[in-house]
Amino acid sequence: MKVKAMLVDDEIHIVRNLEKIIPWESLGIEIIATAGNGAKALELAEELKPDLILSDIRMPVMDGIELLKQLRGSGYGGEILMLTGFQEFDYARSAVKYGAREYILKPIDYEELENILQSLAAEIQSVKLSRMKDMAKWRELSELAYEKILLDLLMDYTSFPLHRLQEEEDRVWLHQRYWMLLVDLDDYSQIIRQDERERKLVHFAVRNVLQEALRSEFVEYAVLLTREGEWCLLIPLPQAGREPAAPLEAWSEEVQEAVRRYVKLSVSVGVYPSPVSAEGLADAYKKLQRSLQLALEKQAIVLHREVQEADPQGQSFWSLADRLVAGLTQGESPKVDAALEELGRLLKEHGMRAEQMLHFLNLHLLREMRAIGLLDSLQEQRVMGELERSMSIKELMDCVLLLVRECMQTGQARRKSPEVLMATAREYIQKGLSRDLGLEELAQHLGISNSYFSLLFKQQHGETFLEYVTRERMELAKSLLLTSDKSVTQIGKLAGYAERRYFTKVFHKYEGMTPSEFRDRGKPGNGEREKEEAYDGAQ
Repeated sequence: MKVKAMLVDDEIHIVRNLEKIIPWESLGIEIIATAGNGAKALELAEELKPDLILSDIRMPVMDGIELLKQLRGSGYGGEILMLTGFQEFDYARSAVKYGAREYILKPIDYEELENILQSLAAEIQSVKLSRMKDMAKWRELSELAYEKILLDLLMDYTSFPLHRLQEEEDRVWLHQRYWMLLVDLDDYSQIIRQDERERKLVHFAVRNVLQEALRSEFVEYAVLLTREGEWCLLIPLPQAGREPAAPLEAWSEEVQEAVRRYVKLSVSVGVYPSPVSAEGLADAYKKLQRSLQLALEKQAIVLHREVQEADPQGQSFWSLADRLVAGLTQGESPKVDAALEELGRLLKEHGMRAEQMLHFLNLHLLREMRAIGLLDSLQEQRVMGELERSMSIKELMDCVLLLVRECMQTGQARRKSPEVLMATAREYIQKGLSRDLGLEELAQHLGISNSYFSLLFKQQHGETFLEYVTRERMELAKSLLLTSDKSVTQIGKLAGYAERRYFTKVFHKYEGMTPSEFRDRGKPGNGEREKEEAYDGAQ
């Protein structure tokens, strides 16, 4: 990490002596430009952004003092050394207010200059390294926060009132669009047979490969694990300019080849044919999942077509699958029974497609129930063993019923356990962070008394309901402050605070600084608007 330097003097022999006598390389300094007057130096400094400028004072066109003044006026933050004759020293000292670091008297003592440069270069390198570490830390934090928000939008977990933001000044978030690829393991049934550690290693390996598979095409894109054996790739389009052509099939082939080469597994890829807005991510994901899961062959590339959504039987089947998952998740037997009754009717209507649909439904339920913890590894193995032996419609239907029984039994045994109640509470809180959320509402949702809920929540989390909600809202606000350009008022509303004044007060108590100060410290070089700082300071 070299220090970039520029030499400025109208006497060419002085410049040449400086270039030859000072051991710039060993000092970690690179001379990136020379100039014969202040005007040329100012132009080069604006273009090249040197870390260090060594300049004479007496020069034609623009002298060193004026150069220093204009550099500081333009916001230049590098170091400046001034060369001056003895008779000019008093004049040179008058420029101290413009931030010259040192004054070097002519004739130049090259040993003294070398010592000054060595010390200054080490200091500049230390500052640059610190800034690089800060930026790397911020990029890591912002990437995690950004992916968390994207996953919430994709899975329809978020309760952000996105439609309201269309009336706000800052519409950048809504205007971001993405190309979407959905990657699904062809041999998911084989992954099920592995133990927990091996499954995690497979998912870790595939995600790493997917993160690099399209790196030559894009600087940044998100890879989100949507459920076991399934990842969604979201590739952001440029914010402005003409929409570039998207070789979607070629990208899909690159992804398939990368996973095959490095993880030795085959995947199918679902492709959404048009860019998707932030608001449309959840809907597009569901549509793409439906298109992909009914593919018959392995290593397929499936382009979603809207005409598929016009299939009334297909729509009914997907609606049924969603309701069956919801009934099992909520432990509501009437919903489950109604869905199973409708499944029997649909199977008669679908004829030859019935086996395919039932096989998919079993795998779909296995993955969904595994994700929410209603199936342990032994139950999963038992159901999977039955599925592998099932060939006929009756056998496949028996497998569905076995899976439903296992999930309902687990749900009934755990439904009123403290762990399950609190897991349900946490999910409900996450979905309600942006609105007024009270303890009574949540206790009623869980079907328990307010006092029992308060006691249970404190035992499970080590903090009160209000403390927990406040912390989650503050973490959400911090993520948005680092990953978006939204105003503090907007972010406060998204975090559940209708009034900016109260949001700022709570945030300051939680973080020890205002939202604007947090944003400025977390985003080097991205200063908050002065009016926001003034507003926060007045609270």
